[in-house]
Amino acid sequence: MESADVREDVLRGQAQVWQLMFAFADSMALKSAVELRLADIMHCHGSPITLPQLASGINSSCPDVHIIPSLTRIMRMLVRKGVFAAHRSSDGSEETMYGLTQISKWLLRDSEMSLAPMILFQNSQLLQAPCHHLSQCVEEGGHAFKKAHGCEMSDFASQNSQFNNSFNKAMACTAKIVMSTLLSHYKDGFDGIRSLVDVGGGTGEELAEIVEFYPHIKGVNFDLPHVVATAPVYEGVSHVGGDMLNAVPNADAVFMKWILHDWDDEACVRILKNCRKAIPEKTGKLVLVEIVVKEDDNDVFGDTAYLFDLCMFAHTRGGKERTEKEWKQILEEGGFLRHNIINLPALPAIIEAYPH
Repeated sequence: MESADVREDVLRGQAQVWQLMFAFADSMALKSAVELRLADIMHCHGSPITLPQLASGINSSCPDVHIIPSLTRIMRMLVRKGVFAAHRSSDGSEETMYGLTQISKWLLRDSEMSLAPMILFQNSQLLQAPCHHLSQCVEEGGHAFKKAHGCEMSDFASQNSQFNNSFNKAMACTAKIVMSTLLSHYKDGFDGIRSLVDVGGGTGEELAEIVEFYPHIKGVNFDLPHVVATAPVYEGVSHVGGDMLNAVPNADAVFMKWILHDWDDEACVRILKNCRKAIPEKTGKLVLVEIVVKEDDNDVFGDTAYLFDLCMFAHTRGGKERTEKEWKQILEEGGFLRHNIINLPALPAIIEAYPH
């Protein structure tokens, strides 16, 4: 006869399987909140809001009878997950009032620090499709995105302007968050550096932020020729076109944010060797902003690092998130014999690497 503890473990295991099975519904509810601008409606209202008021903010011309039943079910789930807060009205009525939480503040579309574009991008049908091919990739090899769409993501983006626009907005919103954290917590990191090349820097916005913060730095924004061709003019920043797999412009230090996680180890080592050639042997420095996967870690971003790794598996050709041991290996093969990890109150960390 099973003991009560065994029965409890079995029951808990079953419940966890159900939760994992339907975890996609959490993402879809979150996506719906962004699409319906629920957080923005509450924010504009300025105080807790009733469901009819929320429904009116979604579509004032549509009768509540068509909106409220469906909205009630979505809000019930989002409140349970802590995305929104709910409490009874203080005027003595039984009406529920809804308000923002520390989670839903990240859903505001017009906020400087918003994850709304990333939520929409990651939960789009186009980006979800490759995830259905993960087991196929394990059995057969190949790349999930290509199996789903017939080409790699970069090629797909060049052929689909709507997808490319959504991708760019998603990357821009996360860049703002990461760069804000970087500049406030890595205050001495760029002291003594006279020239800095941002490898894979896109149109140069992030490097321009660094140069504005450290005006003594001469910035070189380095990316593919067609990318830098559309880059705006920034004071203290010059744009250089090229391929990091072939060479990197010379500078006192190299900066790369969320670049190497897109590539397999072989390509990373090739890029790192080019970075090593570009900086002085004795005083040169490499600054990476990347996720460092921590095994057996209870960090607030711990699970997210593993989820990001699966996304890289699904969406890139060999890209992955790495543990410190894996970072150490490719850094040393790339010519960087010493490294230092600086944790940030953010998803990625700073990895400083040196040639000696």
